[in-house]
Amino acid sequence: MVRGPSGRELLDILNVRFVGSGDRVLVFSHGFGTDQSAWNRILPYFPNYRILTYDLVCAGSVNPDHFDFCRYTTLDSYVDDLISVLDTLRIEKCYFVGHSVSGMIGILAAIRRPELFIKLVLVGASPRFLNDGDYHGGFERGEVETVLAAMEANYNAWVKGYAPLAVGADVPTAVQEFSRTLFNMRPDISLFVCRTVFRSDLRPILGFVRVPCVIIQTASDVSVPPSVAAYLKCHLGGRTTIELLPTEGHLPHLSHPQVLGSVLRRSLAR
Repeated sequence: MVRGPSGRELLDILNVRFVGSGDRVLVFSHGFGTDQSAWNRILPYFPNYRILTYDLVCAGSVNPDHFDFCRYTTLDSYVDDLISVLDTLRIEKCYFVGHSVSGMIGILAAIRRPELFIKLVLVGASPRFLNDGDYHGGFERGEVETVLAAMEANYNAWVKGYAPLAVGADVPTAVQEFSRTLFNMRPDISLFVCRTVFRSDLRPILGFVRVPCVIIQTASDVSVPPSVAAYLKCHLGGRTTIELLPTEGHLPHLSHPQVLGSVLRRSLAR
């Protein structure tokens, strides 16, 4: 077993920060290719919360020397990091908003430590990105191999092609911001994390989630088809609702922060 850094060290490594001073703790966890700055235009919607943001260890804003290729082979080590941060800061209960892969990190954490989480909000999350029989995850295996090969062959060219596809909507500032954080990632780390995400299959454990969940899905997402949101609602073990945004793209917090911010605020207030 490969052990990670101690809790206090981890707070520095992952750039953990607090915003606000409310009684309720709200944790924002970003997805692949971004960092905690992706939430900057969402945070003002929650003036009455004590907000915690942090960077996943794979983010370009984290010193790449801290990315352990032996340790981060599954999502479980990212879960270890999240729980270590919460325990170190003596957070006993929180609301958790996770984008994309962080939605699955939140699900795993809630199974392991359900008492820590009041509610999970899953934005563009998927338990499995690969198609499998009747399950439509969005990608055939050959398509994934093509993506990974393109990343390995010419990372810069891949980012320039992928960023506008992922953003979806015609919002140049969002494409520019997503491109910036993708370029900040070391290419070998980015490729390794992509492989980890595409290998993941959390479908068998969804029923163990007892924490209430809100699934937020855009109307058109190149990475996560609407059928995935329906699958999550059917298979998560706790009370689950779906919020469908009238927007496009995988990154609504960058492309349509006003729409997502309002829906998030409503979802947490229920």
